[in-house]
Amino acid sequence: MSAPVPELLLKKRARDEAWAAKRQAAALEQRKAARESRREIFKRAEQYVKEYRQQEKDTIRLRREAKVKGGFYVEPEAKLAFVVRIRGLNKIHPKTKKILQLLRLRQINNGVFVRITKATLGLLKRVEPYIAWGYPNLKTVRELIYKRGFGKVQGNRIPLTDNKIVEQVLGAKNILCVEDLIHEIFTVGPAFKEASNFLWPFKLSSARGGLDKKRLHFVEGGQAGNREQKINNLIRRMN
Repeated sequence: MSAPVPELLLKKRARDEAWAAKRQAAALEQRKAARESRREIFKRAEQYVKEYRQQEKDTIRLRREAKVKGGFYVEPEAKLAFVVRIRGLNKIHPKTKKILQLLRLRQINNGVFVRITKATLGLLKRVEPYIAWGYPNLKTVRELIYKRGFGKVQGNRIPLTDNKIVEQVLGAKNILCVEDLIHEIFTVGPAFKEASNFLWPFKLSSARGGLDKKRLHFVEGGQAGNREQKINNLIRRMN
């Protein structure tokens, strides 16, 4: 005849079995949600690729039409700028220093994405001797975020190694993955402010080959100021 099992042990076994079943169900739900999330992310990525290709085709078509008619195709005004700090604090005016802090450019070779508005253009004009800026293309935006992208999570600088990091902070704005983040930044979408603030200022390397004549404007053969599309070449030297 077997010895009776103590009541406490029976309760413990029942409790452990219930917890194990609950954990198993939660893990199953989590796997299901992750599968759905991956499917949605792939769908969005395909949609973005189609959108970018269609934009390129439209631009080429409009240029050709303008050429046939003997005119010029004027590109739409840029909405996005990338700003890099190229000079330090030596003999800097307090107001200029404050603007650089507002732009989150606290160190040399720091870079940030900025929405182009009348207000931001005024700020950039004021600090132009200390910065190089221009209009980044899609390739530049993607390379920067994938290679040097860090997110701000509860005040901490976290590398963007997982889509969950993006979803955790920007999920409420329907930004679920890194491709969503790239699209929001590049197209200057409605959640651009939140997406830009989520990205920690980029810490770029010193430019390969160096930067000479930093005190002169770009149009004078220097480095400072607006270089429009040529900012892409500078970023590739620093990335």
